[in-house]
Amino acid sequence: MTSQQSSTPTQIAASLNEFWSPRVVAEFDDSFVKVAKVKGTLAWHSHDNEDELFYILKGHLCIEMEQGNVDLAQGDMYVVPKGVRHNPVADEECLIMLIEKKSTLHTGNIQTEKTRSIADQLRPV
Repeated sequence: MTSQQSSTPTQIAASLNEFWSPRVVAEFDDSFVKVAKVKGTLAWHSHDNEDELFYILKGHLCIEMEQGNVDLAQGDMYVVPKGVRHNPVADEECLIMLIEKKSTLHTGNIQTEKTRSIADQLRPV
């Protein structure tokens, strides 16, 4: 992570080659700060014990939830409360920053081909 200190979160997210593959760019206390490049649909999932903060660095993201969707644009932030089923969707390429507890599993209670382990998320950019 020290080699990334001169890059902004937006630059790091833009440099990623895979969609839906978050990378840890910082950590504090029991939380990770992650960035990702996303496009399309991730998966319906929930995090039983952790909230999940989404911050839009560039583009638009819709977080589908059973009680209604939340549409986010650049500079917007939203916290999905623990236990709430959600499905992030980006019609076009979108760059996001996430703040999550270190215990948060990428796709929560399900496994898909897009699921990434913490070890994978800790890989250098």
